Amino acid sequence: MKKVIFDTDIGIDDAMALLFLHHAPDVDLIAITTGFGNASVSDTTRNALYMKELFNMSAAVYAGAAMPVGSALGEGYADFVHGKNGLGDIPLTTPMCEAEATPAAEAIVELVRANPHELSIVAVGRMTNLAMALALDPELPSLIKELIVMGGVFGYNGHRGNVSPVAEANIAGDPLAADRVFTSGIPTTIVGLDVTAETVMNEAYIDQLRQTAGASGEFIHQISRFYFGFYEKVIGKAECPIHDASAVAYLLRPDLYRTEAAVVRVATEGIAMGQTIHDSTRRVFATDDWLDLPTCNVCVGVDAPAVMALYLSTLSEL
Repeated sequence: MKKVIFDTDIGIDDAMALLFLHHAPDVDLIAITTGFGNASVSDTTRNALYMKELFNMSAAVYAGAAMPVGSALGEGYADFVHGKNGLGDIPLTTPMCEAEATPAAEAIVELVRANPHELSIVAVGRMTNLAMALALDPELPSLIKELIVMGGVFGYNGHRGNVSPVAEANIAGDPLAADRVFTSGIPTTIVGLDVTAETVMNEAYIDQLRQTAGASGEFIHQISRFYFGFYEKVIGKAECPIHDASAVAYLLRPDLYRTEAAVVRVATEGIAMGQTIHDSTRRVFATDDWLDLPTCNVCVGVDAPAVMALYLSTLSEL
């Protein structure tokens, strides 16, 4: 059984990932930590509580960062992607349950300390909560079992950034936090656009979910209307990449991905702000910014049909 903290800025694809974790039989989802990103932290926390209540989840919800620890690329929230409420502007009722009093960063420290070497953290938003947790407890890297991040892009399979030619939104939303996390020594796997953009849901797939996955399938159908509309404007097709759920797929089936160990740094300023830059050569460069730093596992390939099948079968409980 995998004990999991889900660190999220719950928008549409985050909600899809949360349902993946919820239905996975070998996952014990113990906490959901929220932050700004796809919407404000008040809205992402509301969304987490709404889903917790709607799907009878036992995980505690902890509200986290409202702003980045450093400079960010762009301003505001991605309401043109996720809707003003973060969940495709479907009608939402006010949750009866409430977030815990402990802030997310402190909760991460407390939970990791209480479960040393046992917790997997799946992070699908800004890295802000994790960077703040590292500042509170620098020993965390030796206590976290694994960190799986949906973020970044490295140029594999022809993919580039989605908020600049070189930057992906989760990393660009707090580049300094991401750089601190990736160089901290936490055992980290980065599931970037290089593989998430290879794994695509279309209307036929959503219809399958709607027919076989009960309330979860219906919920995904509802929230995906706004999301598909956005992608249809951008790429001319009513379909969407499986971004955040790909991080969960790696948690459950790492064998479906091909990875490369590399030192990963993040550009924190200038026209390349938010770019994830990796080096696996261990060469000596003119700069020592990659010298003697711990590596991350970077996903460079994926068995996309198998990931699609895994998501469908897990939510359909087949």
